[in-house]
Amino acid sequence: MVQKLDDAARAALLVRFPQWTHEPGRDTITRSFTFADFAQAFGFMASVAIIAEKMDHHPEWSNVYNRVDILLTTHDANGLSERDAKLAEAIEALL
Repeated sequence: MVQKLDDAARAALLVRFPQWTHEPGRDTITRSFTFADFAQAFGFMASVAIIAEKMDHHPEWSNVYNRVDILLTTHDANGLSERDAKLAEAIEALL
């Protein structure tokens, strides 16, 4: 079973990824990404999808034209886990 982050690990995650916003109600992190156009946004989503599938950890997300909104949480843990940190790190590496 995947373990939910404790308070210290969650705080470290938020320091590590200051561009992401913590939503404590659902214990998630979110970030919006803006690209030059739809093709770049869709290409980014395709790249994230490949990584997420390999990690077997899938984001909640939406796309409107050049914007991609991503929400990360681990449903099995009922909140943030190390899986979210690893996926956020992989997403950041794409930029």
